[in-house]
Amino acid sequence: MTFDALSPREVIEAVSNTGAHKGNMRLDKVFFSAVSAGCLLAFACGTTLSTNATPWFQENAPGLIRTIGALVFPYGLCMILLTGADLCTGSFMFTTVAALHRRLPWYKMLLHWAVTFLGNLAGSLFVVAIIFGYGNTFSAEPFKSAAISFATKKQVAPEFHMIFLRGIGCNWLIIGIWLPTFAFVSLGFDHVVANMTFIPLGIWLGAPHITTGLYIWKGIIPTLLGNIIGGGVFCGVYYWYMYLLDLNTLPLYSERKDRSGSMTPVSSSELANTKQPHVEPPSGGFGHHNPHIHD
Repeated sequence: MTFDALSPREVIEAVSNTGAHKGNMRLDKVFFSAVSAGCLLAFACGTTLSTNATPWFQENAPGLIRTIGALVFPYGLCMILLTGADLCTGSFMFTTVAALHRRLPWYKMLLHWAVTFLGNLAGSLFVVAIIFGYGNTFSAEPFKSAAISFATKKQVAPEFHMIFLRGIGCNWLIIGIWLPTFAFVSLGFDHVVANMTFIPLGIWLGAPHITTGLYIWKGIIPTLLGNIIGGGVFCGVYYWYMYLLDLNTLPLYSERKDRSGSMTPVSSSELANTKQPHVEPPSGGFGHHNPHIHD
């Protein structure tokens, strides 16, 4: 019986290859790829906000509205994956694994984080100001009130440490592209790039008590730090430790069957003498997905 899927070790090996590929891209391409990702995710954020524009359900069935919004939000991540755009939150995992695997210098990892963050911010603010703002997408009720209420609940009420911890949970769950992402949205976790749409849009529409300084202090800093830990440590460092650390010295077990149909253990020395599949790193950016692989 064969499976048309990569093993966990092969997946994290491909993640390492992808991180090295991303970290060595030209910076202008990295920036514009990140701008595109910020724009695409902003559209998904707008869709999520529109599902909140239901006053009766907000009052009587808030869990249902949160579930619906969480189910539709991941389409933005699918567009990012299909178009090859880059989110900084995805970079936190990919480039961290590549750096730990010694396929990417640490300074290039940090540079990639910075450029993708700035590109994501530029793309998100473009959609907020031009498409949503001047396009009057949320100017009418109940959409205006829903957008302001959403931003206020995310920015004003929670304490700094709460947003930080929610940021960890958010980027930890983005190990998958749809259902885990649905989980982080339904749980109310914080994603730094999504907040680049939610909070500035609330400011644009005149949300009380929310200023640019408050957004930077509670909308960017704790969320960014939490996302770095969630994606870089709980995903990147953990899977590097499990599957790539001391790869040439620790005994490995292949999930290949011998002719008798039983599982055959393969040592690291035997694995080193076998032909390894060539992994083509995709140019996609957000979800921690399985790349294409061939012999």
